[in-house]
Amino acid sequence: QVQLVESGGGLVQAGGSLRLSCAASGSTYSWYRMGWFHQAPGKEREFVAAIRGSDEYPYYADSVKGRFTISRDNAKNTLYLQMNMLKPEDTAVYYCAWSIGVGRWDYWGQGTQVTVSS
Repeated sequence: QVQLVESGGGLVQAGGSLRLSCAASGSTYSWYRMGWFHQAPGKEREFVAAIRGSDEYPYYADSVKGRFTISRDNAKNTLYLQMNMLKPEDTAVYYCAWSIGVGRWDYWGQGTQVTVSS
């Protein structure tokens, strides 16, 4: 089992920045990738960004490329999402996710709210 706890959400004006953190604990010795998803009211959960365990290669949804940066501190077992140039459409609950195998996301955090005002 892996426990994930997100933090860092909040209210920010359009054009501003936030950094989300996700602290992992438990059976953290095995991971294929870690990532971030978001879910806006009335919409399905969507992929935002992920980082691959084998080589720490990051990949992003087209909507956030050039604005968001995903990173991981292995010593702290913490995943980050630096969000710059935020837009109102980025408003959502952001979830951290952990994958131990291809094509699956096995564990989820409780989510942190990000609200971007225009």
